[in-house]
Amino acid sequence: MIETLITWVENNAWLLMAISLLSLVVGVLMVPVFVTRIPQDYFSHQHRRRPNSRHPVIRFTFLALKNLLGAVLVIAGILMLFLPGQGLLTLLVGLMIMNYPGKYALECWLIRRPKVLPAINWLRKKYHHPPLLPPEDK
Repeated sequence: MIETLITWVENNAWLLMAISLLSLVVGVLMVPVFVTRIPQDYFSHQHRRRPNSRHPVIRFTFLALKNLLGAVLVIAGILMLFLPGQGLLTLLVGLMIMNYPGKYALECWLIRRPKVLPAINWLRKKYHHPPLLPPEDK
């Protein structure tokens, strides 16, 4: 089994390099889009509910597709930790896309890291968006 995988990787190295390059380019292009779409007060309150006027079937379908995409990115990110690619970035994007218990706490923990919020606010300023408000203390 391992030998088959190694043979496949050796025979498809060009494909892995192309996927790695594509994930790098997409990551670099999409990070500003994601960062500027975060509402300014996203972290300033514990309960975030947006009114949803979509039909329940459409809402469920969108949620299922979003979580499926997130799961694919998490799996790809884990694989890219060992193969060429932006593994950690892909893994984090997948986690941020999905819905799961404790997601908001994880996001607050990440944004509280010393250099994360200043870096995000620098990017938001570059694209003429107001800075994110810091998370409330526990």
